Amino acid sequence: MYKTNLWIITALILLPGIPALGAEETRFIDCSLLVAPEYPCTWPTAPFPRFVIAPQRTIGPDSPYNVDTLMIDGNTGTQLDVPPHSVARPELKRPKSGTLGLATTEKIEPWQFCGEACVVDIRDLLDQAPKGVSPLVLPEHVKRFEKQHRPVGFGDVVLFHSGYSDRYYRPFPQGSRFLADPVDSKTPGFPDPNPDCMEFLATRNVMALGTDSPSMGPLPDLAEPTHYAGLKYGMIWTEGATNLGSLPSTGAFYCLLSPKHQGGPYGEGRAFAMVGGELPQKLIESARSKRAVDLSPTLAPDLPATFPGLGTGRHRQFYLQVDFLYSEYLDLWHHTHLMDSMSGTNLVPPAYALPPEGVTVQYSPEVRGWLAEYESQYGKRGTSSLTTDKVPLDWTCGPARVIDVTNLVGTTDRSRWPKSPEITPAQIQAYERKYGDLEPGDVVIFHTGHVDKYYRPQPDESALWLEPLRGRTEGWPAPGPDTIVYLHNRGVKCIATDAPDLGGVNPKQALMTYWALGSREMVGVEFLHHVGQVPSDGYFLFAAVKIRDCHGGPGRAIVLY
Repeated sequence: MYKTNLWIITALILLPGIPALGAEETRFIDCSLLVAPEYPCTWPTAPFPRFVIAPQRTIGPDSPYNVDTLMIDGNTGTQLDVPPHSVARPELKRPKSGTLGLATTEKIEPWQFCGEACVVDIRDLLDQAPKGVSPLVLPEHVKRFEKQHRPVGFGDVVLFHSGYSDRYYRPFPQGSRFLADPVDSKTPGFPDPNPDCMEFLATRNVMALGTDSPSMGPLPDLAEPTHYAGLKYGMIWTEGATNLGSLPSTGAFYCLLSPKHQGGPYGEGRAFAMVGGELPQKLIESARSKRAVDLSPTLAPDLPATFPGLGTGRHRQFYLQVDFLYSEYLDLWHHTHLMDSMSGTNLVPPAYALPPEGVTVQYSPEVRGWLAEYESQYGKRGTSSLTTDKVPLDWTCGPARVIDVTNLVGTTDRSRWPKSPEITPAQIQAYERKYGDLEPGDVVIFHTGHVDKYYRPQPDESALWLEPLRGRTEGWPAPGPDTIVYLHNRGVKCIATDAPDLGGVNPKQALMTYWALGSREMVGVEFLHHVGQVPSDGYFLFAAVKIRDCHGGPGRAIVLY
C-alpha cells in the first residue's frame, strides 16, 4: 500500500520481509492557477463568460452552512483539453472527423491524466517575438531535452515551462498582460508548440502534454492547427499550468484532474505533482500500465448531481449547461456551467460548516439547541477560514482504505424514516481487526453502493436524494460525529463516500457530522461511484478546482493501483 508519511516509511524499514522504501518524504507541488473574479482566469474575448462565485446562503438563521453557486466555463484557470476541442464527430464526415471526436471529458480514461513529468525548459523563448505573435516551441526544443535527459514516450507528460504564468498571472489591471494584451497585439504572445512539434511528439507516442501558457495555441494563427495536430492522435493536455519550475526535469509524478462534464470538449481542472521518495515512481508506473479506476460519476443536467433540499425553496443551484457559442464545423455548442459548488464529486472543506473567526453567528433556535448538545459531547464547534483553495493537496490524496458498509443497508425501522443507517466506530474497528489499523495519511472511503444504484437520469432521479429525504425510502449509510472523532484520533484527514453526502438524511446528525469534521480540520470527499472496484493497494487521488473562497469544490477522484 502506498504511504506518504515519513514515520510510516521509517517503520516499514524495520519490518522483516518488507523492502526499505527510503527515508525521503513525498512532497506535493501545486501547479494550478487561482480562480477568482479579479484574475484573468477566463478567455477574454466575447462571448466567453466571466467566472462568477456567488454566496447562495451563509451561516446564520437561514442556514447552518455556507453554500456557493458557481458559473464556470471549461476554459477557466488551469484547464484540460480533449480531442473534440478540434476533432469533429465521425458522423459529420468532415476533413477533421474521426472517432476521437466523441472523446469528451467524461470519456477519457483515468490513467491518461497522469504520468511522469518531463519538463522541457523553454524559458529562453519568453517574450522573444513581436507583439501579438507567439514564440514557437519546435521539435528541436524537445530533442534538446532528450539529449540532456532521455527520450520522451508513452506514460510521460511533456510540460513546456516558459515561466509565462508565473510572471504574468496577476490581478487586474496588471492581469491584462496574461491574455488580453497579447490577443490585442499589445505585447508578445505566449510560447507554444507549433504543429510540427505535435507531430514529432506523436511519433514518440506521448499522450499527455502541458503548458504554462494560457492556451496550447500559438498566436496569431496557429492555435487551431496546433490543437488539431495533437488532438487528432488522442492527446490531452493541460493549459494554464504554473509553478513548473519547482519540478525536476524528470522523475516527478504529474496529474491533472478535471470535473467530469458530459459532452465537454474541455474542462476546468486542478494540476499538481509529487516529488521525493518512492511514491512518485510507483504512481508513474501505475499510470503507465493503465492501472486506474475512475471514481467520479458524470455531471449532466438530467442527472441528480445536486442536493435538492427538503421543502420549497430549500434546493441548491441545479447543475445546468448554458450554451453561449456555436461551432458550425464541430456542430457543438460551447457552454458554461451554472452549478452548486458541491455538485457531483466534491470537496467538503472545514469552512463549509464553520464560520470564520470573529464572526458572531445567529443560528435558528433549533440549530442553537443542536449546537448546545454537540458542544456538551464533542467540545467547541470552532471556526475556520479554510476554504477549498487553502486545503492542502496531501489531505485529499493517500492510500485508499475502503470500508464496506453495505451491510447497513436495510437495517433501519421504517417507522423512523427519514433516517440513515449510522456508520459507527464499531464498523471501523471491525474493519481494522480484519485489514489492519488505519494510519495517518490514509483516506477512508465508505462503500455504501448508493450512488451506483440510484444515480439515474430523469424521470427516475428521485431515488437518489428525494425519496430518502422525504422518508419514503431508507437514507444512505452515513457516519455520525463519534466516527469522525474516532478517525481523527487515528490521524485520518480525509473521509470519502460513494453516497450523495457524508451527512445523511437527518439534518441534526448531518450538521453534527460536518461540525465534527470541520472543527478537527478534516475534509470530506462526497459523491463517488465504483468504489467496489478499488483494489486493496489503491492510492486515492482527488483535487478540487482551486477556487478562492469556495465552500465546496467540484473535482475528480481516481485511484491508481
